[in-house]
Amino acid sequence: MTANDNRPRLIAPKDAAAATSLSRILLILMAEAGGFPKPVSLSGRRSAYMRAEVEEWIDKCIAASAAA
Repeated sequence: MTANDNRPRLIAPKDAAAATSLSRILLILMAEAGGFPKPVSLSGRRSAYMRAEVEEWIDKCIAASAAA
């Protein structure tokens, strides 16, 4: 995160789902299979994704699509 970047480092599962256009359940299944970043546990039932990891995953998908 840069000094001028005021965006939160963590994003809620619903925001990760919106960013990827995939469902929250699918993201969980993909993370368990190693195909998506794993969420960070914040408390008993609360978790979030690291924004940078989600954005990197999206960038890789775009790059792979462009290369195909």
